[in-house]
Amino acid sequence: MPRAEHGISREDISDNALKVLYRLNSAGFEAYLVGGCVRDLMLGLLPKDFDVVTNATPEQIKGLFRNCRLIGRRFRLAHIVFGREIIEVATFRGHHDPAAQDASTRGKASEDGQLLRDNVFGTIAEDAERRDFTFNAMYYSVADFSVTDFANGRKAIAQKQVELIGDPEVRYREDPVRMLRAIRFAVKLNMKIAEPTAAPLKPLAHLLSNIPPARLFEETLKLFLSGQGKDTFVALHDYGLLEPLFPQLAPLLNDPRSKEMQFALTVLANTDERVNSNMRVTPAFLYAALLWYPLEEHAQKLQAEAGLSQHDAFNIAAGDILHRQTQRIMIPKRFSTVIRDIWMLQHRLPRRFGRRAFQLLSHPKFRAAYDFLQVRGETEGGDLLELTDWWTQFQHGEPGLQKKMLSTLRQKEGAGPKPKRRRKKPAKAKGDENA
Repeated sequence: MPRAEHGISREDISDNALKVLYRLNSAGFEAYLVGGCVRDLMLGLLPKDFDVVTNATPEQIKGLFRNCRLIGRRFRLAHIVFGREIIEVATFRGHHDPAAQDASTRGKASEDGQLLRDNVFGTIAEDAERRDFTFNAMYYSVADFSVTDFANGRKAIAQKQVELIGDPEVRYREDPVRMLRAIRFAVKLNMKIAEPTAAPLKPLAHLLSNIPPARLFEETLKLFLSGQGKDTFVALHDYGLLEPLFPQLAPLLNDPRSKEMQFALTVLANTDERVNSNMRVTPAFLYAALLWYPLEEHAQKLQAEAGLSQHDAFNIAAGDILHRQTQRIMIPKRFSTVIRDIWMLQHRLPRRFGRRAFQLLSHPKFRAAYDFLQVRGETEGGDLLELTDWWTQFQHGEPGLQKKMLSTLRQKEGAGPKPKRRRKKPAKAKGDENA
């Protein structure tokens, strides 16, 4: 497609991406923008990042850019660093030969067909065949401003369909994360997943358990913290992809009207609103919400079967739930600590007598715990809703109102006024007995 047919302008392309393209071309290499950035430009959207592909090897790329670092084991990539912006540059990928499992191929697959190492270089045509979805196999050249569409990506965009290149089952087995990407693109771009692409999703969902937990953590951030988390969650549930990600939560979501489902959807809707308003969000709050009801269920079971106190059962259950979840999705310690704080404060917030209420207000994670309580109150109603209303008034009240609220609460709970302390009489000094 020449410049007149695709409408992509250099004004919409990152200056740093253009620098990379021009330098690679000047050094005698082919270089193209590829993937999501070309797709988004074709859709009239502003890309978040720009990826480049070239026939230069990673070592040759590094030789051209002093601000380059090579990353990756599964497939070697070059990151060209311009301050906060990183332009990712990949070498054209070639076809992996499963019959040749030696070092010369630099490719290796598992028994399930998953590619474990993929450093097989090839031509631009081979690279296009190795792309995942048809609309991601479009290449923009700054040399002549043309777009080369290898897999009818423009047609997929026109038909609003997410469609895999090649045999969907083979492609999912090569990299099961493609199943998550299919869902994410369908929701993000308001498209439908083509029937052949959608058919293997449920039968092959279990393959996600082969993906390293650290990689799945990064993928879930894209799924749930990009502004369409609620719709993405529903789509993952519909296609059977939640169970391999959250095996402790999935069994509680069979009824779409259940409190567990409503709680998750409300938290995700609130998160979407914050993301789309450019407000700060943290994965800790989301994970605390998705694991809350599995935690409650496990704690109650421990309390009943092991005869533990509520406090001990809750602490043990929190450790168990987080440990099991990290077997599937890694949760960095900086987030798991916050998750525990939010959970523990749910048990402390109902205890408000005396100085406890003021101590809770000064807790670093009070606001997150209060927001969490608020969603629980909206979901379950009853005492939780009353407790949420009380904390809403108390945290914003004047000292006089706060004192009155605590006094009213004490009377309501039947605690009565505080008993006056009786002063102890001073002990008599020795020798004073007969005085």
